[in-house]
Amino acid sequence: MNTDNINTGTNTNTPPNSKPTTKSTNPIVKWMRNIGCSILLLLILCGGGYFYWKYYSVFGEGVKSGTLNFVVLKGDIFKTYEGKLIMEGVVSSGAGQIESNHFTFSIEDKELAQKLMRMSGQKVELQYKEYHGKLPWRGHSVFVVDSILSNEVVTQDTQPVEQVIIDAAATSI
Repeated sequence: MNTDNINTGTNTNTPPNSKPTTKSTNPIVKWMRNIGCSILLLLILCGGGYFYWKYYSVFGEGVKSGTLNFVVLKGDIFKTYEGKLIMEGVVSSGAGQIESNHFTFSIEDKELAQKLMRMSGQKVELQYKEYHGKLPWRGHSVFVVDSILSNEVVTQDTQPVEQVIIDAAATSI
C-alpha cells in the first residue's frame, strides 16, 4: 500500500513557510477603502465647519441702550454672567398683553461683568456680538456683551407731593 497519495488535510498549493496576507491586493477594495476614508474626512471637515459657524462665527454686532436692570453670576456647572437691559418702549407678547422691552445678554469678561454689576439702575450703552448658537460656558444667550460705550446715572425729577397737586389743580382750572 502506497501512503504517499493519502490526503492529510494540508493544502499542497501553498509553500510550507508562507504567512497569510491580510491586505487585499484587489484594486476595487483599495478604491473602496480610499473612497471611504475620503468620505469620512469630508464629514469630519464639514462637521467642524458647521460647529465653527454655529458657535464661533459672529452673526451680528450692535449697540443697545437702556436702563441696566441686573447682572448676575449663575449656572450649575458653568458659571456665567447674565444680565438684562430694560429699553424704552413696550412690546406686545400676545393679544391684550403689554410688557417692557428688554434685552437679555451674557458677558464673557469677568472684569466687565463686575463693572456692570455696580452700574445697576444706570442708563448704559452696551456693544454686543450675536452668535448663531449658545455654548454653555459662554452663557445662556446668543447675545454676548463685550464693552460699555457709555453710562449715565438716571436721576428722577422729584417734586414734593404738594407741588404736584398744586400744578395739577392749576392746569385743570
